[in-house]
Amino acid sequence: MALVRANPPYKSIRIWLFVCCGFVFTMVLLGGITRLTESGLSMVYWRPVTGWLPPTSDSAWASIFDAYRNSPEFVKLNFWMGLEDFKRIFWLEYLHRLLGRILGIVYLLPLLWFAFRYRLTTRLTVSLGLLFVLGAAQGVLGWYMVKSGLVEEPSVSHYRLAAHLGLAVMIYGIMLFIAIGLRPGRRKSFRSAYGSSWPAALVFTTMIWGAFMAGLDGGSVFNTFPLMDGHFFPPYSLSSSPLVLNLFDNIGLVQWLHRILATVTVTVIIWIWWRDRANRSTALNILGAVALFQFGLGVLTILSEAMIFIAWAHQAGAMILFSAAVWRWRETRH
Repeated sequence: MALVRANPPYKSIRIWLFVCCGFVFTMVLLGGITRLTESGLSMVYWRPVTGWLPPTSDSAWASIFDAYRNSPEFVKLNFWMGLEDFKRIFWLEYLHRLLGRILGIVYLLPLLWFAFRYRLTTRLTVSLGLLFVLGAAQGVLGWYMVKSGLVEEPSVSHYRLAAHLGLAVMIYGIMLFIAIGLRPGRRKSFRSAYGSSWPAALVFTTMIWGAFMAGLDGGSVFNTFPLMDGHFFPPYSLSSSPLVLNLFDNIGLVQWLHRILATVTVTVIIWIWWRDRANRSTALNILGAVALFQFGLGVLTILSEAMIFIAWAHQAGAMILFSAAVWRWRETRH
């Protein structure tokens, strides 16, 4: 079924969707640096309608800082902070939220314009409308995640962190998939589309366990490679009961799974790259190159004990790798 009606403005629709993809990509990276710098709990309230403007006066800053000073994070961890220190962590979280609000407008207004001008099919209008609903749900989920750290133990739930990242990546992937599919011209013929969705699925799953690892501060332990402090399988990795909880809660097992998933992902991508060597596309070549680079970044992140810049680059690499995987998947669809 066609995604757009006869004689549609292909270029304007594609550009709009790619711009929105850029916003989501940037938000994921901004959220990552916010987490790495431990800035995410600096705003202890959520005002989606009235919270657009930052504090601009001394009294406004004092009010926001007073609210933060009553939070568990300040009382237990950041009691040494003055107002200037607080401002440094506030701005990252504020910009992350502001970008989400701007994205909502950048996405919704053109969507309404294209829909009411009958330039989109019903199918695509519904699909993009559901993406907007998912985006709104993502905002709620973001606050739900932050709220988990505004309790007696000032630490964000790694489950909610993984859900927040997962939904963002899912929205990004669907949007990118649609945008690439709107390119004009005939698709190339590939030897086989078999397994074309595997890289995207594997990268996504690896990213989810990376989020579990980040939420548990898993980069601070087992900082050796390829073995984990001399072990292939880390000790005490099945210590929780029931056993299934170890998959998500045990730092050693979570890191081990992230390593294994990353290894499987790279292996599958290189296998596909080799299998289709007679007719490699640009997307497949980029996918293979980025996969190897991202694996190396992952190793460097572990060895550096998750140094902020390296860990942030690793998250950016994951998003680039996922983008390449979605690109490859979309171009093999007939």
